[in-house]
Amino acid sequence: MKRILIAVIIAALISAKAMALEPVGEDALTLSVPSAVLMEKTTGEVIYEKDAHTKRAPASVTKIMTLLLVMEEIEAGRLSEDDIVVCSSHAASMGGSQIWLEEGEQMTVRDMLKAVAVVSANDCATALAEHISGSEESFVKKMNARALELGMNDTNFVDCSGLTDNPEHLTTAYDIALMSRELLKHDKIKSYTTIWMDTLRNGEAELVNTNRLIRFYKGATGLKTGFTPEAMYCLSATAEKDGTEYIAVVMHGATSDDRFESAKTLLNFAFANYALCPLRSPKPLPPVLVSLGEADSVQPVYGGEAGLLTEKSKLGEMNYEFDLPDSLEAPIAEGETLGEMVVYSGGKEIARVPLLAGSEVKKLTVFKLYGKVLSRLFGG
Repeated sequence: MKRILIAVIIAALISAKAMALEPVGEDALTLSVPSAVLMEKTTGEVIYEKDAHTKRAPASVTKIMTLLLVMEEIEAGRLSEDDIVVCSSHAASMGGSQIWLEEGEQMTVRDMLKAVAVVSANDCATALAEHISGSEESFVKKMNARALELGMNDTNFVDCSGLTDNPEHLTTAYDIALMSRELLKHDKIKSYTTIWMDTLRNGEAELVNTNRLIRFYKGATGLKTGFTPEAMYCLSATAEKDGTEYIAVVMHGATSDDRFESAKTLLNFAFANYALCPLRSPKPLPPVLVSLGEADSVQPVYGGEAGLLTEKSKLGEMNYEFDLPDSLEAPIAEGETLGEMVVYSGGKEIARVPLLAGSEVKKLTVFKLYGKVLSRLFGG
C-alpha cells in the first residue's frame, strides 16, 4: 500500500465530530428568546441549542420550506424563473405581508420569489404554491413530505405562508435549522435573500427586506423573518465569513429587537470560536495503477464530508496520509472504495476519508489484451 504523508500547518482545529464535541450549554450565552439553535451549514453540526425541540408556531419562517420547494423545481428543470404565474382569487385574498396582487395579475416566478424572500409576500407564496401543485393544499402535502425527508420530525405545516396561527401549524428551532441548511444548498437563493431594497412592477412597488441583518450585519446571506401574535418574533439568520456559514434560528422573541440581537449574539459566538477544518489534502490524489484493464490507472476521488467543524482554541498541525494500493486488477467499478485518507491533528487521528474510484475501468477482453500486447511489441 502507498502511504504518503503530507503535513500542513492550518489555522484549523480538532474535528468536532471526531472529538465528540458537544453543543455548548444554555448558560454559555445570554439570549432573551426561549428557543434557539446555532448550526454550521456544511457539516450540520449544532454548536448551541436552547429548548430547540419544543414545538412552536413559526409564522413566515414557514416560507423557507416554500422557497426550498420552488428552488428544487427550478433546479429540476420543471420550473423557470421566467415562467409566468397567474394570481388566483385565493392567492389575492391573502392578508398580512403582501404586494397586493390582484386576481388575474401575471408576474414572473423571478419577481414572485423576490417578493417572498424580501418582503415575505403571502400572496406570492400562495400563487407559487398553486402554480407548482395546482392548489395550496397539494403543495402543503409536498411541504410535509419534504420535511420528513429532511428529518424534521417535529414539524407539521398546514399552509405555505405561516400567516394563520393554526394550532396544528408547528415546528421547532432545530427543524427550522434543518430546512434552512437545505435551502442554502441552492446558491441561487442568495441572489434573492441578500437583497436589501428593490422594486417590482417597473419601479411602482418598493421592496425593503424584513431582515435588517442583510444591511447591518457583515456577511449576512439571509434568510427569513416571521411574526404573528401567536408565534411572536421569529428569525432564521444566516451569515458567511472566510468560507464558513452559520445558521442562527430564534423563536418566540418578545420584540423584533430581541430576535435580531439574539441572532447576532449566536453568529458572533460562532465566528469568534469555530472554524471549518478541510478534509481535503492540499496535494493532489495520486492515481492508482491498474493491471489487465482498458485504462492503465484509475484516479481516486474523495468521498464523505468535505470538512469538520473545529474549535479555534485548539490550533494544531494537520497531517494528511493517503492509504492506497500500489496497483489493482480490473475490473473496477466507479465509486468503488480504493483506500482512504487519514487525517491527523497534533499527531492524533481525527478522521478517515474514503477514497473512491472516479471512473469505471473495464477488464480487457482476450482480443483487446492480445491487441495491446502486439501494440507494445511493435510500437504501434
